[in-house]
Amino acid sequence: MALFRGLWGALRALGRSGAKMCAGCGGRMPSALSLICIPKWFSSNFANYPKKPMTSYLRFSTEQLPKFKAKHPDAKLSELIKKIAAVWRELPDAEKKVYEADFKAEWKAYKEAMSKFKDQLTPSQLVSFEKEVRQKRIKKQASVKRRELMLLGKPKRPRSAYNIYVSESFQEAKDESAQEKLRSINQAWKNLSSNERQAYIQLAKDDRIRYDNEMKSWEEQMAEVGRSDLIRRNVRRSGDVTED
Repeated sequence: MALFRGLWGALRALGRSGAKMCAGCGGRMPSALSLICIPKWFSSNFANYPKKPMTSYLRFSTEQLPKFKAKHPDAKLSELIKKIAAVWRELPDAEKKVYEADFKAEWKAYKEAMSKFKDQLTPSQLVSFEKEVRQKRIKKQASVKRRELMLLGKPKRPRSAYNIYVSESFQEAKDESAQEKLRSINQAWKNLSSNERQAYIQLAKDDRIRYDNEMKSWEEQMAEVGRSDLIRRNVRRSGDVTED
């Protein structure tokens, strides 16, 4: 979640105008480095809600993304992130410590701000606040995770033979509703001969190979930038990807 917030802030720096928004909730923020934001879903009941600071790597990524975007205007976001990760890996320890010191200072300020924020609430308000935070976190977690992985350039999952067939056939289907198209495509799939279906099965196998190769490279990059939590558990256990 923190990584998504940091990179989303960098995306705003690429040209989004108007009032700055908190990437975690969409609430308005007084400045890009502010520790306080006013989330939309708390604004009616709570005045100030502290925002967690970016980690050292996220701060570096946020600073570098506009520069890399300017140098490589046609590159995909996932490609830019890979380039930034490579630069971070080669960054001297002395320069990394500067970012780490900034994070520690902001984390201390965040904890103090959160403590003051909670002190302003009555016991019933605190219970309500914490309950609402948990509920919103659960609802947003899946969506935020998907966006974070997208920003990190996680490879798309392999498609099944049936999904490949549907994707290929959908645009070619007659001008009818999506539901009717899917119904007719599903029936056509059932009517395919073994040889015709085998072609899609082979495409699915090829896509699986593509996915496995891309995932291996991507997980190695995640391990190098300290995001081993995103590496598949079976890969961590097997030792295919080393973690420092």
